[in-house]
Amino acid sequence: MYFCGEFQSKGKMKKHFLYLIAAIIWGIPGIIITIKGIKTYTTIPGDELWWLLLITAGVITGFIWMFRRIVEKYCALIAAEPDKTTILHTFPLRGWILVIGMSCLGMALKFIPFIPAEFTASFYSGLGPALIIAAILFIKHSF
Repeated sequence: MYFCGEFQSKGKMKKHFLYLIAAIIWGIPGIIITIKGIKTYTTIPGDELWWLLLITAGVITGFIWMFRRIVEKYCALIAAEPDKTTILHTFPLRGWILVIGMSCLGMALKFIPFIPAEFTASFYSGLGPALIIAAILFIKHSF
């Protein structure tokens, strides 16, 4: 029995889709976080922007460096899987813990009232694009 032509009754799918699922898991939060960071930038006075942009550039650089290594590791794990496997093999257990932990931390940060807008603007505007770039790397590996 097939679902969407790629899922078998045991929940297995082609490896190609694991890369795309990873891209979605990393890319959608990246888009959301980028939008939040840019919206926060619009609330900050112009005389503070130059140093916040420098911090954002540092955050982007650091996260791209870190995420590129993680993506390469996860892509190697996906490549080592059999031709058809389950969605659970998209990431190792540590990877799922990282994704869930970062999502929970991001949601928790929303409810902390004393976090300054400068932090939100520079951190989110750096983290979001880095997540999007990681998603693009997953898509690139899917081909």
